Amino acid sequence: MITQLRRRAQVTLPSEVVKKMKLQEGDNLDIAMEEDRIIIKPVLVIDRSQSWFWSKKWQELEKEADEDIKKGRVHKAKNGEELIKKLDL
Repeated sequence: MITQLRRRAQVTLPSEVVKKMKLQEGDNLDIAMEEDRIIIKPVLVIDRSQSWFWSKKWQELEKEADEDIKKGRVHKAKNGEELIKKLDL
């Protein structure tokens, strides 16, 4: 696919690329250079206050919790007091 560099250094991505990559207006794109190539990758920008959730450690804990839920290794409590009692078991 060939596109053209336009005024003010703007580039239009071919519609096939936009559809295949499921891009939408306003999406953020990371542009990198490798030797004689330009690489464009869609990226999700996370607010700094939410970055802890996307840390490797937190995601590992999320997977562990999901597995516990899937295997029924959970306890329900009616209130905080009951929850503390169940945690002490």
